[in-house]
Amino acid sequence: METKSTHGFKIDAGNDRFNEVITFSGGSIACKVSSNDSKQGFCVYDTTKMAKGGPPYHFHYTQDAFFYILEGEFIFKIGDDIFNAKAGDAVFAPRQIPHTFAKIGDPEGRMLMVYQPAGTMDEFYLQASQLPDGTLRDFERLYRIHGMEIVGPPLKFE
Repeated sequence: METKSTHGFKIDAGNDRFNEVITFSGGSIACKVSSNDSKQGFCVYDTTKMAKGGPPYHFHYTQDAFFYILEGEFIFKIGDDIFNAKAGDAVFAPRQIPHTFAKIGDPEGRMLMVYQPAGTMDEFYLQASQLPDGTLRDFERLYRIHGMEIVGPPLKFE
């Protein structure tokens, strides 16, 4: 991964900032702006979810999370609030408030995810993509290392 950006740049549609393929939690994640590009200020990911569901209920100690839905439909749980979000909708999850989301329905889902400050989200996604499915203890440790805590399961579907 490049260490810092000293100039503007363009990433073509469908590409990752570093030409890496990151798969995680039933989808793919393409970095558009890395934490190093913004001197840790923020990072942006274009995520495509093929599988229904999403991450465990968790919170970030020092990061706000912003989600902008590009395609499909998602359910978000932020604290005690539940939101349905579809293309064009935006959802904000403040730091230290537990949150999760899940793609619902059959078509592919796609959203931009922005974290501010960026922290170590770049490393988190790279490391998480290398863990085999079903290793919750490893995921809990990885979340903790990167400033997050898992506080509950992913959203369930009947």
